[in-house]
Amino acid sequence: MLIALLDILHIFVCLFLMFVVLLQQGKGGGMGAAFGGGATQQVFGGRAAGNLLTRATAICAAIFMLTSVTLAYVSSSGDRELKARIVEEQRKGKGNEGTRVKTPKAKPSDAARAPGAPGDSPASEAPPPAGGAPAEPPATPPPAGGGSK
Repeated sequence: MLIALLDILHIFVCLFLMFVVLLQQGKGGGMGAAFGGGATQQVFGGRAAGNLLTRATAICAAIFMLTSVTLAYVSSSGDRELKARIVEEQRKGKGNEGTRVKTPKAKPSDAARAPGAPGDSPASEAPPPAGGAPAEPPATPPPAGGGSK
């Protein structure tokens, strides 16, 4: 729940920081004049609006940086806990649960099956191709490059 509140605060501060930066009047007038930068200068005066927006920018930037660092730390602490739990499970001998173990495939010519072993019955053999014709290997494409050199 704390992380959700921190996320919400981070997003609001981000949006407010963008708004405050856009309100500031640059050398050429910028977006600040389009969004009412002139009206703020009339209310607060030229110098007061600059100070207010500068302070708001600094405060928002500081809060944004703090929430960013805090969220990064919380995220990485979850990774550290997961890593520690995996190491602990491996020490207890539970490391291979849920993982696929690769077994080498035996070639039919290499494996001599014992009589009576499962798979020796004629029913387990693959049926011949339709039409009784022997299966042909797929044609190989010609080598790239066009010919011999």
